[in-house]
Amino acid sequence: MKLYETLETQLKTENNFVTDNGELKKWVVINKAQNFDADLIALLLDNKELKEKFFLDIKGTLVFNQNLFVQFLEQKNYLNDSYTQYKNKVGLTIDGKYLKQRNEVALVWPFKDCILEGGQSREEDKREEIFFNETLAQDEITQLLEPKVLTNAKTYDKDGEHEFKGFTRDAELNKKRGLTEDTITDNLIIKGNNLLALHSLKKEFAGKVKLIYIDPPYNTGGDSFGYNDKFNHSSWLTFMKNRLIIARELLSDEGVIFVSLDDNEAHYCKILMDEIFKRENFIADICHKSRGSISNDKIISPNHNHILLFAKNERKVFAKKSLFGIKKNLDGFDKTDKNGDYKLVPVDGPGGASKGNPFYEFEGIEGYWRFSKERMQRMFNEGLVVKTATGLQQKYYKEKAAKSRQTVTTWWEEKFLTSSATTKLKKLMGADVFKNPKNTDLLKRIVELWATDNDIILDYHAGSGTTAHAVLELNKEDGLNRKFIMIEQMDYIESVTNQRVQKVIEQNKQGSFTYIELKKHNQTFIDQIEEAKNSKTLLDIWEQMKAKSFLDYNVDIQKQDEHIADFKKLELAQQKKHLIELLDKNQLYVNLSSINDKDFDCSKAEKKVTEDFYQLKKD
Repeated sequence: MKLYETLETQLKTENNFVTDNGELKKWVVINKAQNFDADLIALLLDNKELKEKFFLDIKGTLVFNQNLFVQFLEQKNYLNDSYTQYKNKVGLTIDGKYLKQRNEVALVWPFKDCILEGGQSREEDKREEIFFNETLAQDEITQLLEPKVLTNAKTYDKDGEHEFKGFTRDAELNKKRGLTEDTITDNLIIKGNNLLALHSLKKEFAGKVKLIYIDPPYNTGGDSFGYNDKFNHSSWLTFMKNRLIIARELLSDEGVIFVSLDDNEAHYCKILMDEIFKRENFIADICHKSRGSISNDKIISPNHNHILLFAKNERKVFAKKSLFGIKKNLDGFDKTDKNGDYKLVPVDGPGGASKGNPFYEFEGIEGYWRFSKERMQRMFNEGLVVKTATGLQQKYYKEKAAKSRQTVTTWWEEKFLTSSATTKLKKLMGADVFKNPKNTDLLKRIVELWATDNDIILDYHAGSGTTAHAVLELNKEDGLNRKFIMIEQMDYIESVTNQRVQKVIEQNKQGSFTYIELKKHNQTFIDQIEEAKNSKTLLDIWEQMKAKSFLDYNVDIQKQDEHIADFKKLELAQQKKHLIELLDKNQLYVNLSSINDKDFDCSKAEKKVTEDFYQLKKD
């Protein structure tokens, strides 16, 4: 029997090392080995072959060769012959292929294939990344990404807050969208961890979102951004990768994503998105002027940010490029006839007549034009060309012009400064409520570029709600019916995001949205731990955790209590870290599969909104 088969057979004699499907929990075994677990070592010593392989005899004493054992387990498929081990050391692989077998450039960093939960509730929490935002290996990701139970549902319109009656599924609207008749047509604001919320949206909205815009943490380490904006570089990339992968699944085949960043991470994110969305689906790196002031403490003063634009499928986007752009400026419609408003422009375009064009006469009317003689005659006969005091001019009808779009360049300067956005938000809310909000005009341009009537726009770093604000304003201006989905995990979602969107709806006297939350479980204990001001409070929380939380499978409650005196000697921050590490990160929120589990105490209202959202059949 090969060594790895011997090891697997021996380890599977311990039930704690085996999944319900009979698979070996390799990560659990590695964790035990790294902590020199006595039970694991005893299990290995019981087998002669394993004892000879993984233990050193030093003057009659057997010493566990931890490095060799862990290295052996980490080899793919337990490959253990010397040639394969050597090849793995000298040949770096990505996605199972060695670099010499690949043509593309790829980013490689620690924790790339892990999941970064990235939880945070308050903007004043500037937490150390690995300390609070747990990094989980794939072997530990079992229930974390399952859909979650929903709670605290409310609806809002121009008349304020209302009791949740159910989600709207407008069959006629969905028919116009080209979506299934039973797709939710409400605007949504969702409170909860955005990674888990994105996975919860998957069943209902996969392949249905037309446009995604995000303004994620910039990883600057020194700004006042309201998220945990001091990730180390590798953790930031893991954080982004986890979310971009599921975001791509939510996009329709004609969908696009805009990612706003600055120079700290934009170029790394471009390569990351090349991997996830494929390089051929890159459309543009849009630069927009973000500040008007000059920083004299810099060699060169930065005053722009980047917006990376990718398509899910560039070929399908290009096929509809006539829809990609912003509406032509309708200023100057100063003439009216039976057909409505129209705008007059020189017949060869807004630039005026050009001397190289032919000269024609139609019943004494003279002018320069770019059209053929036959087409010009037809347009004149149909009343599309008229004679004015300044010469021959063409009518552009307002209805036609409103549907036509013009392209934009990659440099956006006008109207997009953060300072003007702060002033506008303060005026709307009556006070300073958010630091560095994005400019509404910037988001209106982004939304207008690709989202048209009935399209769904998603922003899973919702912040103060600028994207929803922009969508509502655009809908008011052009009479369209775009829909938004906003996700935010910070506590200010109710005091800032919700209230901002409500105020815009009140001003416009149109629009509505449904507010829902992911139902917390272990996350509730994490929130309490973070709020604690002293050790006594933490000890009270520990008693509640023993009774109601789900603890990590490695935790021995009896041993924890036996060493409670050592716990009390730790600094407050260390005590918090320790308690959070004891919690099972797969149970931060209540999984949909546990909705009827009495341990989670889901109310009738929670079951109603959850069953409605996921379209579950009632028992």
